[in-house]
Amino acid sequence: MSSASPAIALPTRPLGRTGMVITRVGFGAWAAGGTEWGAVDDAASIRAIRHAVERGVNWIDTAPIYGFGHSEEVVRRALRDMSAAERPLVFTKCGLAWDEGNPQAAPRRTGTAESLRRELDASLRRLGVERIDLYQMHRPADDTPLEDYWQTLLGFKRAGKIRAVALSNHSVEQLERAERLGHVDSLQPPFSAIRRQAAAEIEWCRAQGAGVIVYSPMQAGLLTGAFSAERAKSLPADDWRSRNAQFSGEALLRNLALAEALKPIAARHDTTAAAVAVAWTLAWSGVTGAIVGARHPAQVDGWIGAATLALTDEDLDEIAAAIERTGAGSGPSRPPR
Repeated sequence: MSSASPAIALPTRPLGRTGMVITRVGFGAWAAGGTEWGAVDDAASIRAIRHAVERGVNWIDTAPIYGFGHSEEVVRRALRDMSAAERPLVFTKCGLAWDEGNPQAAPRRTGTAESLRRELDASLRRLGVERIDLYQMHRPADDTPLEDYWQTLLGFKRAGKIRAVALSNHSVEQLERAERLGHVDSLQPPFSAIRRQAAAEIEWCRAQGAGVIVYSPMQAGLLTGAFSAERAKSLPADDWRSRNAQFSGEALLRNLALAEALKPIAARHDTTAAAVAVAWTLAWSGVTGAIVGARHPAQVDGWIGAATLALTDEDLDEIAAAIERTGAGSGPSRPPR
């Protein structure tokens, strides 16, 4: 990055009790992995990451399973020439292992100590860092009790290999079991104006002083205001959305109607529907930040406004009414007053 393009200061919030302070939006590097989203250009991904940092974003979320290590390698390349002062925080995950001989097979949900140690070392190497800022168990393991894999992750934190330890896609009951052994620093749940079921987990984290970084706040592009039924029909077979129920039939029509309802609110705030969709998730008091992806720099500019957008009670009421009217998704339609 050039010193002629200094990062812009964006609003921040403490990530639970970790001591880290993060911007309200972070860069999601799932698509940078080059699998599941169709063809991706590494150079464009690197430009997008650097542009997000230049716009003030101070954290990046990735995972080994994104492109079987490729996303982490792209993140390393994007950050390689940044000074220590410029470098964002780096968050990654563990617990999904793939078969090197058959990477197209479904990954194993594993939490064995041996696997997690191997995954951590590989992520440190691919990212080119000595310590990972936030290490998250991607999903509950099939082969190991939660108490066992949580103890392993707490051990990584005590050893100084990771700064903070977290869970992703875990329920309130699972969070409580982990908390009894050691504090859950953060949770990463799916959350958007369409997929709203994680409200209970968000409230649990708020009460426990745990951070929350939500993923897919624009519901994989459905709430950007730029998606269409025609676009859904033209998604390539190697894009996971082409096989997802939210992108076809009546569900797609309901989702697009909700996205359309965000446009008048965006116009009032002189911003984009995408920014409104992300800001809706940030309006929930327990949410620290939202992970937002981009394949090229222009997409970053489409949602960066969410970092500074405060929706009013009237805005939230209007969105809740649109959710009820369209029937899009499920879960609470509005943050608690």
